Amino acid sequence: MLGFLGGTGPEGKGLALRLGLAGEPFIIGSRDSARADETARELRALGNLTEVYSGPNEEVAQSADVVFITAPYSAQRDLLEALRGQLDGKVVVDTVVPLAYSRGQFSIVKIEEGSAALQAQAILIGSKIVAAFQTISAHDLLDLTTSVEGDVVTCADDEEARESVMTLAKRIPSLRAINGGALENSRYVEGITALLLNINRIYKSRSSIRVAGI
Repeated sequence: MLGFLGGTGPEGKGLALRLGLAGEPFIIGSRDSARADETARELRALGNLTEVYSGPNEEVAQSADVVFITAPYSAQRDLLEALRGQLDGKVVVDTVVPLAYSRGQFSIVKIEEGSAALQAQAILIGSKIVAAFQTISAHDLLDLTTSVEGDVVTCADDEEARESVMTLAKRIPSLRAINGGALENSRYVEGITALLLNINRIYKSRSSIRVAGI
């Protein structure tokens, strides 16, 4: 089962919806169980899904086999420190981008560890951290009339964990999974996300990335 920590926001809902449509059962987590329940009902109706569950983040961390971090960056450290024990040994997919916005520009918040995913690795020393899905539009994921285009650059130090997440990404039609190498490279993917948001603001669009030549 897939689990979504902080899964009531656009990214968590969008990924859960698309992977649920691909046949993956999932559980939506939140600090507020009532909000998680409401999101689960919404996704069941939106995708005509049956295997949709909900609960507090602690339950998600304990029951899911693969856990997605879809909370805002500002909540990541406290969330992961509280769940370190439940996430030990599991594949944890960090979709988080540490964004700041000022004077009409998106930028990346400087993090001591180098990226949101590297911070997650420093906290969850017993987990297999994979960085993925940062450049995929949450709006497009939630809009079932839209084909979600783009490459999912997937970074991890554990090859088996990386491959398992790439396999999940490829279950969403029209998405392609790209091996992005070591988790260290996640800092560059997070930077590309800020660039895409600035481009989208200029062109009033929802762009994504494609890696040519592969």
